[in-house]
Amino acid sequence: MDTTSPITQDDLEELREAFAKIDVDNNGFISKDKLTALFKAANLPLPGYRIREIIQELTKTSDNLTFEEFINMVHGLKSSEVAKTFRKAINKKEGICNVAGTSEQSGTQHSYSEEERVAFVNWVNKALEKDGDSKHLLPMDPNSNELFAAVGDGILLCKMINLSVPDTIDERTINKKKLTPFTIQENLNLALNSASAIGCHVVNIGAEDLKEGRQHLVLGLLWQIIKIGLFADIELSRNEALIALLRDGESLEDLMKLSPEELLLRWANYHLEQAGCPKINNFGSDIKDSKAYYNILNQVAPKGDEDGVPPIAIDMSGLREKDDLKRAESMLEQADRLGCRQFVMATDVTRGNPKLNLAFVANLFNKYPALKKPENQDIDWSLIEGETREERTFRNWMNSLGVNPRVNHLYADIDDALVIFQLYEKIKVPVNWDKVNKPPYSKLGGNMKKLENCNYAVDLGKKEAKFSLVGIAGQDLNEGKRTLTLALLWQLMRRYTLNILEDLGDGQKVTDDTIVTWVNDTLTQAGKSTISSFKDASISSSMPVLDLIDAIQPGSIRYDLLKTEDLTEEEKLNNAKYAISMARKIGARVYALPEDLMEVKPKMVMTVFACLMARGLKTA
Repeated sequence: MDTTSPITQDDLEELREAFAKIDVDNNGFISKDKLTALFKAANLPLPGYRIREIIQELTKTSDNLTFEEFINMVHGLKSSEVAKTFRKAINKKEGICNVAGTSEQSGTQHSYSEEERVAFVNWVNKALEKDGDSKHLLPMDPNSNELFAAVGDGILLCKMINLSVPDTIDERTINKKKLTPFTIQENLNLALNSASAIGCHVVNIGAEDLKEGRQHLVLGLLWQIIKIGLFADIELSRNEALIALLRDGESLEDLMKLSPEELLLRWANYHLEQAGCPKINNFGSDIKDSKAYYNILNQVAPKGDEDGVPPIAIDMSGLREKDDLKRAESMLEQADRLGCRQFVMATDVTRGNPKLNLAFVANLFNKYPALKKPENQDIDWSLIEGETREERTFRNWMNSLGVNPRVNHLYADIDDALVIFQLYEKIKVPVNWDKVNKPPYSKLGGNMKKLENCNYAVDLGKKEAKFSLVGIAGQDLNEGKRTLTLALLWQLMRRYTLNILEDLGDGQKVTDDTIVTWVNDTLTQAGKSTISSFKDASISSSMPVLDLIDAIQPGSIRYDLLKTEDLTEEEKLNNAKYAISMARKIGARVYALPEDLMEVKPKMVMTVFACLMARGLKTA
């Protein structure tokens, strides 16, 4: 049986666009080290290890790749790897806008989806309608390009980040009045570095891209921010009623390993089952006729059996409508009665746009989960604990680097070490991908394959990275032993941070002492108090961090907003929030949280000072 996927004329055009985007010299070929960027530009969602295998194969014949060879390569890929997801988020026939790209030499064009623009504009308009600082931008016309200009001053993005993850950005640090090119740049720095800190992958997006309103990049970033907010409560520790979705023979751990997307699908099927309707396998082709949606709406609508919640009747007569588009419109009118007509238009439903339908369902779940926490089941509730701050910081750091697959649950999602291998490559530790077992893993013996990966990951850490991994074995990683796994992750994050400094300092080795010395020299030159170490008690007030920021960018800190002596816990937290946001605003990509400063957590304190040192070295 032929497993390859034919390439249509539309696909060919998409691939040609992607190739031109990377071939900026317009010489007809690209070097093999640009292959990852090429696959990304072409929306081919291959994991890193698969691309590396392709590069190894390519190297046997040449160091360069022509467009024809690229087409043959795509055609040769198994359908299971590419066809299922190839350009699936965008309907090629309709709703695509081409816009001038970034490369003048190649005349590249990028595409973006009009449907996404409309959906996101409507969502932002509703989300920020009562926000006084956004009045000059809202409401935006969803049928225009106003969105791309509106993100240009950074305020809208900062506000959306705080909606998705409250308190990420200290409002006092957003420049809101009499904006200049400099203060706009600061807002965009703040937005991008804060987006990174909540787990958005922003490596290829700069302030200039946002200032110029590059459509595909704006929509890509906005979707990541919106999605993080939509998915925030689709997690067992935040919503224990999700236990109602546990199936017979399943353990609580099995349910806890599901991604938000998988939980949403299970939630939809739970209500379809209750309604006696067929299950769905996706939020694409399976919902095109709107029938599943009708039945889910009918199931989750309030029935009047809860105090203070009036019943909302769903009119099911639209199910009898013969035309799919008219049926979808009727269904959305019913969703509107629940206040949930968001993200999709009727055409998005009938075309099965997976991204927008996923957002529609996530919003519906957040407003009307209609699940009851089981009373009688024998469940060990102590297993359901939320992630710690440290775990969240590591997870957001990994995701901001673009690891594949995305890490939703720290321990379960790295139990095969594939993400760890990608992190090794980020810190310049070479990985022999021939030794790595790749998914899918068979049910029988699959865990053994994962364990082999974990053993190799620990081996790499000890021998190549020269990490201190005493008492850590591959099994600990595979089983998600917290303390030992965190020890490895911390050393990866620490090395990543130090590598940035070493790159800026012409490769000179950097240690904790190097950072403390630089911090103290910089503080002394500015006439400020110094620190003894990353454990210095004065750090709990955040004043050393704020003073360092002011020394790097004089006049940036508004000391009139701060209390500097005899601080209460609340005042310390207030200072810390301001310090973390100000660090991001002047251009430091800080992942630590305000509580880390307040409680003087030496590891995270070190990363804050290291990021500020990197920022300081750039201006020196």
